[in-house]
Amino acid sequence: MSTTEQPENKGQTQRPAAELVEDIQALTTEIRELYCLDAIPWVVGYSGGKDSTATLQLVWNAIAGLAPNKRTKTIHVITTDTLVENPYVSAWVRNSLKQMKLAAIEQQMPIEPHLLQPDVKETFWVGFIGKGYPAPKGKFRWCTERLKINPSNRFIRDVIRNSGEAIVVLGTRKAESTNRAARMKKWEAKRVRDRLSPNMNLPNSLVYSPIEDWRNDEVWLYLMQWENPWGYSNKDLFAMYRGASADNECPLVVDTSTPSCGSSRFGCWVCTLVSQDKSLAAMIQNDEEKEWLQPLLELRKELDAEENRDRRDFRRRNGDVQLYERNSDGEVSVEPIPGPYVKEAREDWLRKLLTVQIQIRRTAPENMRDITLITVEELSEIRRIWLEERHEFDDSLPKIYQEVTGEPFKDPRPGAGMSLLGSDEWAVLEEICGEDAMHLELMANLLDTERQYRKRTRRVGIFDTLEKCFETSSRSQDEAVRNAHLKRDLKEAVVDGDVAKIKQLTLGDAAITNSVESDKPQSWRQVKFQAKNVENLDN
Repeated sequence: MSTTEQPENKGQTQRPAAELVEDIQALTTEIRELYCLDAIPWVVGYSGGKDSTATLQLVWNAIAGLAPNKRTKTIHVITTDTLVENPYVSAWVRNSLKQMKLAAIEQQMPIEPHLLQPDVKETFWVGFIGKGYPAPKGKFRWCTERLKINPSNRFIRDVIRNSGEAIVVLGTRKAESTNRAARMKKWEAKRVRDRLSPNMNLPNSLVYSPIEDWRNDEVWLYLMQWENPWGYSNKDLFAMYRGASADNECPLVVDTSTPSCGSSRFGCWVCTLVSQDKSLAAMIQNDEEKEWLQPLLELRKELDAEENRDRRDFRRRNGDVQLYERNSDGEVSVEPIPGPYVKEAREDWLRKLLTVQIQIRRTAPENMRDITLITVEELSEIRRIWLEERHEFDDSLPKIYQEVTGEPFKDPRPGAGMSLLGSDEWAVLEEICGEDAMHLELMANLLDTERQYRKRTRRVGIFDTLEKCFETSSRSQDEAVRNAHLKRDLKEAVVDGDVAKIKQLTLGDAAITNSVESDKPQSWRQVKFQAKNVENLDN
């Protein structure tokens, strides 16, 4: 692999192979000295890509040269599986960790591999289908922290909590990008120990990047010429890279400044932070045996399709209407920020995902037939969100699951299927409310709130919860948007100090409210709260 073939090598001076060998020998000595210097445990970030493999290989070979009685400090090797990884890369990394564990025991190495995963409440599908978050975009990159940063940081914090400190070993290189080089140089200026940079996001931890000055071709030269110490094939790794596009590997992500995995060689197949998944597309194009992955590409395209606002709520998840200035073909208008996916859209996404899962299980090779796109635990959490947070007591998830898979849904959560309200009650409520979606939502919220408080020994907070139902669901869309515009105009008038406008807006709002309330009888809610207030005054 020549330097001219690698864009990241342009503008760099190519050093002779002999100098690389000398650098490897110097790094081996450096790694041993750092390892033996103190009792601080190491955490090596391993993604299965070329840079992290080269880094771990350097560490492994260096420590293997120490006497067994000096290998006393644990070296944790952590890999984060986002649960939406490229299936081939995910299988590759899992098998590598298994081989690594066996080799460490056999060679008496103090290396412990760990496969990390995001908390079930923070997975991609729980956010997208359960909570209704739209597909991640540059201005709403909600996935990286939940899927990548939190799992690795939780593990590192646990190590720090147990040992007081930790040294995080990463395969980051300055040649990856100008931004990465600038950030690494900034860290270098704040070093308190040679070669160890402070970790800006995790106190009491230092970052060690042994191959920070290596070029892309030097990484591959090292991997091809030095044998993998845990018995995995670097040649197969090279073949996997050759079958994909020419970008960087997906790194261990420990902060939001790290480039998203979507812009790297191997990342999440659902990533919409880039225009297309080049690695997965190249795999399918270059190898007929991987054509079974095509449904993943097609679903990913749907995730990234032009947004249909009819499938999104006009409110945020907390029920508030937030406005923004939208510039469409030079015309500026103030409109509500689209909120989460509505019920029908979330149910539709679930059907599509389950359908794709069944399809690829039928067409995948024998060793990949057990592929899982969404876990039972994720489905259970989505069901809980729909029932308890969205108050959608028709409990549609088990029905959708059985319709698509032909099998009953077995929820691992105890008591998940027990409820006083169900699909029959929902159907009656739909019939009563007719085409009034907001009326249906309000009634469902009120009924389910009462159900949730029914078996509590103390019903403290029920009035506040019921009040919140009215605040978020009692207005029609037009009324809620008008109210949001009124608040926006009033806020701008306050900032500008326009007293006349403030009076006009305030008095106008009061007049509208009074006229509406005078024409309608008081609701049970108003009567209930008024009675409560009078009672408090009497006491």
